[in-house]
Amino acid sequence: MNLSQIRIQSTPIQHRINIEKPVQDIQQPKAELQIEQAKSKLNIETEKSELTIDSQQARDEIDLKSIRTRIEEHAQLGYKAWLDAIGKMSSQGDELMRIENRGNVIAAQAEENGSAPIYDTNIAFIPSYGSVKINYKPAKVNISFDTTPANIQVKLNKPILNYTPGKVTGSIERWNSLQIDYTGVTIDVTK
Repeated sequence: MNLSQIRIQSTPIQHRINIEKPVQDIQQPKAELQIEQAKSKLNIETEKSELTIDSQQARDEIDLKSIRTRIEEHAQLGYKAWLDAIGKMSSQGDELMRIENRGNVIAAQAEENGSAPIYDTNIAFIPSYGSVKINYKPAKVNISFDTTPANIQVKLNKPILNYTPGKVTGSIERWNSLQIDYTGVTIDVTK
């Protein structure tokens, strides 16, 4: 028996793709910065503190008086004693002038002039409290600070961009094909 046979042989297409990648180059120059700062001024003004201690009264009370103070005291005591003596003599003279009145004026005046004076006695603290006078004036500090603002200048630099685009190219290395063969074949069916 004779059978016919068809043979089909296909070859696929073979192609090539070439890809060149894109290149991007970015450079960023640094920014330029200028800062100017004038010096600030600090002013400090002080007033000195003052401490005064007046111990004149305490020194006088413990009898450490200055010559000037002693002279003034003795002058005042002498003046007072003189005035007291004049007053006493005047009043005693007035009493003697009226001797005709009752009383024993001469004996009373003799006893007054001849007896020692009686002084008051008392306990005292020497020097007395508060006799040293202390005065303190604290120091004053005035601080002033003058600032000047900073002068800042900034120059921005733009980035430098270089870009090379990529390429895609294609080529066919082998085309597709289809081959069909027709053949007649004899087949022995008797077997």
